[in-house]
Amino acid sequence: MTLSADLFFSFRSPYSYLAVGRYRAMTEEYDLDITLRTVLPIAIRDPDILFTGNPAAPRYIVMDSMRSAAFLGIPIAWPRPDPVVQNLMTREIAEEQPHIHRIVRLGQAATRRGKGLAFAHEAAQLIWDGSIDGWNEGDHLAKAAERAGLDFAELEAEAVSDAEALDAEVAGNQAALEEAGHWGVPTLVFDGEPFFGQDRIDVALWRMEQAGLKKR
Repeated sequence: MTLSADLFFSFRSPYSYLAVGRYRAMTEEYDLDITLRTVLPIAIRDPDILFTGNPAAPRYIVMDSMRSAAFLGIPIAWPRPDPVVQNLMTREIAEEQPHIHRIVRLGQAATRRGKGLAFAHEAAQLIWDGSIDGWNEGDHLAKAAERAGLDFAELEAEAVSDAEALDAEVAGNQAALEEAGHWGVPTLVFDGEPFFGQDRIDVALWRMEQAGLKKR
């Protein structure tokens, strides 16, 4: 019996990047279907929290994500460009945000086609693994889509022509995450139970095995 789960994910989250490939590998090894549910990063959803939260938090997140990546053997570097246009010194968020809305809509369009997890993994590597500058330029995203089994021209056209509906679906993803009992990413939700963080993957697998998850 195929089990199903939802993965709430942000293209700006280093921890989402560290988790998505491992969850994708899990679906290849186990009789498991994971639906990617992209959300906007908190810097876009609730930018005020950047100024009211502990000022040490951003520094810790950068340090810990780099450390976690080294521990896992996953290459990582801060994205070039950052998916969110932001002054990291002042934390100010720019009014115009061309990158994050584009990539989020592409991710949601991929989910509509049942390939959101694969696309998120391929695109997240472009953004986060440090191998290229300008992940948003040229044919980088087109090749990522191709590796995920998608037609990029079709995705891009839909991201433009159906932007309002895609944005509504993304907002619905955020509402579903909160309804499941969490607010952050990456969070896997299985049978109504949230597993938050890239360090809860083994716990999520254990729970699904309790529910009868088997290898393919």
